[in-house]
Amino acid sequence: MVLVQHVSKLYTLYKQPWHRLLPGNSRGEEFWALKDVSLRAGKGEFLGIVGPNGSGKSTLLQIVAGVLSPTSGRVRVEGRKAALLELGAGFNPEFTGRENVRLSSEIYGLTRADIERRLPEIEQFAGIGTFIDRPVKEYSSGMYVRLAFSTAIHVDPDVLIVDEALAVGDAMFSSRCVRKFEELRKSGVTTVFVSHDLGLVKRLCDRAILMWGGKVECEGLPSEVVNRYVGLVLEREKAERPPDAAFQQSHRHGDGTSVIESIELLNAAGETARTLLGGETVRVRIRARFLKDCERPMAGMLIRNRLGMDVFGTNSKVEGLDLPAQGAGARIEVDFTFPCLLAGQDYTLTAAMQHDDGMSQDWVDDALTFTVINSRLIAGPASLPTAISVRQV
Repeated sequence: MVLVQHVSKLYTLYKQPWHRLLPGNSRGEEFWALKDVSLRAGKGEFLGIVGPNGSGKSTLLQIVAGVLSPTSGRVRVEGRKAALLELGAGFNPEFTGRENVRLSSEIYGLTRADIERRLPEIEQFAGIGTFIDRPVKEYSSGMYVRLAFSTAIHVDPDVLIVDEALAVGDAMFSSRCVRKFEELRKSGVTTVFVSHDLGLVKRLCDRAILMWGGKVECEGLPSEVVNRYVGLVLEREKAERPPDAAFQQSHRHGDGTSVIESIELLNAAGETARTLLGGETVRVRIRARFLKDCERPMAGMLIRNRLGMDVFGTNSKVEGLDLPAQGAGARIEVDFTFPCLLAGQDYTLTAAMQHDDGMSQDWVDDALTFTVINSRLIAGPASLPTAISVRQV
């Protein structure tokens, strides 16, 4: 369990190093990296923290990990904690990987017998081969993270604290880490996870928190928090544009070249529907009006499941259709027709009008929800036609 109560962190910034020596710190400027932050992560919960650079995410994790002390407030962490913070922290560059694993494991509280027993598992998960016996200073950033992460998850932590360090891992290792995260959650390990990979946050986390300007802006379901984050970022970008470029609406963003006037989901009979049958042909219809001239517009759609994971998305460019140039005041209607090869679940539909380079004109997140009824009891979100054959061998 992790409990953070009214935590604030103050730094004093100086224009020149020698200003620190002046009496009364008269040349210093106060900077609050965190302001009255409170959060809680229960046993076995996977808590994601998102936010822009400089919002206080890493400072918060360092305080939870015990690396930094808060200026005010208190932090309570129950059980053994393991932390994977910024790249370069924790390992001695002159020691070999094996020596660093032994040292780090002792710091985490493992006995020497436990360390020797777990070394083969740590080495296998890291997958760095003979480099385990080479000095860490010879490692690439990816090799470093592999070994650091492998060490942290094999010390039987009750609380795992992970910063954005996994971003430097390759695709295969990242997939392995995701599976391990899911195993740890099932075994009751509390995880506090900072990432800029919003898709990963939606996939892994039970709950998410948005940090903004050193404060908790909002918390809740990962999909809702991610949508709020995207909306805030784009609102800030639009505020920096000329006033005539602003086009603001909650969970909706774009530069205002066009506006989506309606989004319809049609069943096989051509009727507006919120319940679809697995396998039937469905149609997503987007009607848009152009507020400005546009040479190469693009229309797109995205289906997410109830956990906020992207299930299927496409656009007119991907499908090989070049939409004609449009003048201000023009209206178009774009249909996406496809078989509903989805499992029986609840889904959301997102629609977008974009420029040819992918920049949004009008993007409406989770514009409507719908349910798929499917008699096939299958795993996962997709219901793919499957043929099975059997033969004696």
